[in-house]
Amino acid sequence: MDTLAPSGLSVGSSDFWRRPLDERMADLSALREENGPFFPVELQGFVGDSHPFYAVVGHAELVEISRHPKVFCSGQGSIAIQDMPEQAMEFFGSLINMDDPRHARLRGIVNRSFIPKRLQDVLDSVERICSELIDEMCEKGEVDLVPALAAPFPLLVICEMMGIPRSEFGTVLESTNIILGAGDPEMLGGREPFGAIFEAGITLTGLMNELATERRKNPTDDLTSALVHANIDGEFLTPEEIGPFFILLAVAGNDTTRTATSIGMHLLGEHPDQRRLWQDDMDAVTATAVEEIVRYGSPVTFMRRTVTHRTELSGHTFEAGEKVVLFYGAANRDPAAFKDPDVFDVRRDPNPHVGFGGPGPHFCLGAHLARRELSIVFRQLFDRLRDIEPAGPPVHLEANGIPLVGGVKHLPVRFTPTAPARS
Repeated sequence: MDTLAPSGLSVGSSDFWRRPLDERMADLSALREENGPFFPVELQGFVGDSHPFYAVVGHAELVEISRHPKVFCSGQGSIAIQDMPEQAMEFFGSLINMDDPRHARLRGIVNRSFIPKRLQDVLDSVERICSELIDEMCEKGEVDLVPALAAPFPLLVICEMMGIPRSEFGTVLESTNIILGAGDPEMLGGREPFGAIFEAGITLTGLMNELATERRKNPTDDLTSALVHANIDGEFLTPEEIGPFFILLAVAGNDTTRTATSIGMHLLGEHPDQRRLWQDDMDAVTATAVEEIVRYGSPVTFMRRTVTHRTELSGHTFEAGEKVVLFYGAANRDPAAFKDPDVFDVRRDPNPHVGFGGPGPHFCLGAHLARRELSIVFRQLFDRLRDIEPAGPPVHLEANGIPLVGGVKHLPVRFTPTAPARS
């Protein structure tokens, strides 16, 4: 049984997800009000097969599921809705497709290299990279914000963090665009989706393995060196784990900042009063504004979990093997958790959003970095291009099925041209 939204569309259809954000969220809210925190959905596969799952749209229920990975696991069949072969899961999922004890082992190694203290040098470079990109656009007066700033900014930070030279940036950007593109023809450039995605993954893995080999021989102070030489109770990352981790970092590590930058600019154009509140008091409002953009825009659409044994939650009995799909945007509009959830409020506090995932072992490893990046990008934009505003609506990815990330591929903006900051 597939529960249809008031629009007449199934949550499992591409057409549902190709609409504007507020239309999608209104449908999900109506479905929650009518059906409660769970309802059945049928995702149609690429070869005419069907993939049933339960949509999770309640905030409390999503949090509860996230806290209990032994009951709702990540390592059976993938965090994607359709099961993936084990080799593909390891290739594209790394940490997010693992359960304990392997997940705890790998995350323990990575955490040692990803704590805020070690990241300080990288965080300091975020300011410089953002400034360089604004320098390149500030004299033009009108640009597409996605290729000019939103897409390259977080990825350049990750590449510098890993020690990947700027000469390879174009390759990394093209590969991540394909993987994040969710089958969008513009991102694929005429190529077949599955073949293009695997080719992009192979490219990123090959690049990372070459760098890791070099860093084992000649360590530097970048994150790649830290990862390949990390020793936690005699445990090291294996060569087979380094490449998939880089794919995870290059894709999942930049999608929140990339999408939130574009969605945030669009939202501020729609809510000029909220923009004025933020721009008039950057020090006081930036932290809450960043959290509200992540809540309201919810860049990551979903993650799937698989039920390991019969269990009951909020009056519903789940059977072993059933799939549950956590819809973060819907949970972030749950009136049981948020006052006036459909209101965009840059001073919202408290804001217990799940835009970086629910609590538990799979909470976003890069949340600290993403918050820093979003704070800096909007602070610099408001400081240097004070009248920047959208010049048209955002153009979202044309996803096949349900996109893992609700990406924006184009957002025209205009502003009064200014001189670059560089001398």
